[in-house]
Amino acid sequence: MHKDAVHAGQSAYTPFSLKLYDQAVLGLSCRWVWKCPSRSLLAHYQQHISGNHLDVGVGTGYFLDKVRFPVSSPRVVLMDLNPNSLSCCAQRIARYQPQVHRCNALVPVVFTGERFDSLAMNLLLHCLPGRMEEKGVVLDNLLPLLNPGAAVFGATLLHDGVERSSLAKGLMWFYNRKGIFTNAADSDASLARALDSCLVNVQVRVEGCMALFSGQVPASHSST
Repeated sequence: MHKDAVHAGQSAYTPFSLKLYDQAVLGLSCRWVWKCPSRSLLAHYQQHISGNHLDVGVGTGYFLDKVRFPVSSPRVVLMDLNPNSLSCCAQRIARYQPQVHRCNALVPVVFTGERFDSLAMNLLLHCLPGRMEEKGVVLDNLLPLLNPGAAVFGATLLHDGVERSSLAKGLMWFYNRKGIFTNAADSDASLARALDSCLVNVQVRVEGCMALFSGQVPASHSST
């Protein structure tokens, strides 16, 4: 991927915009434009998260702050290309003493810690450049960090094959034109194919313009 395209997808997350993100994006846009309220995204988190968790594309840390971990002292590692998001999220969930790792998940990730039992990629894929089959490289790069049977889950905005209001079409067009989104060819079918290529028990559920997805790392997967 061209570095400018990668940069564009995460450049909107400035210290100022992150202060507005929860209300503007998770509050207004998710509920009224994309027709998938944040409570649905939080419930999806709650269903799949483990006490040994990797979060990639961390945003403000809203969901990690709100979710109830299954253990009292979870291990949480944050990965993102944007240092503003990493800082914001790490401060918000400081009670969990998260480890921060700045990286670009579109290239092989160098990480020497123990493997994880869950991976969230929430509201990430529609910000990545390329078609869905090209975005799927993030799974190739992140699966070596996961234990067999680990849950992989998240949500992404779709362009094709979903009901979109005039407002949703206009806002999505604007974000794609700016390079903040690259999802003009993304559909539930292309997402399912990308997930099926490397995960088992894949599920994709569409709510509004949003696809909530999950799958598991195959039991035969080796993390070595």
